[in-house]
Amino acid sequence: MLIDHITTVCRRYGTRIRSYDVVNEAVDPKDASLYQTALSRALGSPEATLDLAFHTARRVAPHAQLVYNDYMSWEPGNATHRAGVLKLLEGFKARGVPVDALGVQSHLVTQGIDARATIAGLEGEWRRFLDAVTAMGYGLVITELDVRDNALPADFTVRDQAVADFTRGYLDVMLAYPQLRDVLLWGMTDRYSWIEGFEPRKDKARRRPCPYDAAFKPKPMYTAIATALAAAPPRT
Repeated sequence: MLIDHITTVCRRYGTRIRSYDVVNEAVDPKDASLYQTALSRALGSPEATLDLAFHTARRVAPHAQLVYNDYMSWEPGNATHRAGVLKLLEGFKARGVPVDALGVQSHLVTQGIDARATIAGLEGEWRRFLDAVTAMGYGLVITELDVRDNALPADFTVRDQAVADFTRGYLDVMLAYPQLRDVLLWGMTDRYSWIEGFEPRKDKARRRPCPYDAAFKPKPMYTAIATALAAAPPRT
């Protein structure tokens, strides 16, 4: 089933698949273990299952960047999840599994109005994690960027600027790594964001997590992304 699925997808889309999230969210954030599934029980272990997925993807899509994707993030309380992801990446490297990059989902959560102070408190530990990932030779991909406007006032003007500031600070950190080449958004417009249904605000104000508002007009987050990309060190 696993081989057939990956083979079917890759043969259908061919070289249009430039980067492929082969495996998504295999690490349990509670204890850093790998999830057991029906496939992993049938194949003997989670490692055997994940390895087979990547080896199959390399065979049928040799041109593509192969990515392990997960939501370990820089917010407080995610150290165990990050440790589990590092252990998984170390195992891939030791076993010669063809994984090219770590997909960093980047579902950001604001901690308050002062984005600079928040980022200053998060950046050190997050850089140590990224340093460990890139030291193993892995690339980086931002795969699912959006920003939950938690702990921010309902006023659109204040809230949108705080989201933009948080986005810009995060991207400045991420783009400092030349291993990061792609930034993908998890929704372009607030009208269709998954966050509205997943975690509505207590004050009932509509979420504003995307670079375009519900009327498809660019917000400060749009400008923050553009300026961060323009200011980033050149990629080789």
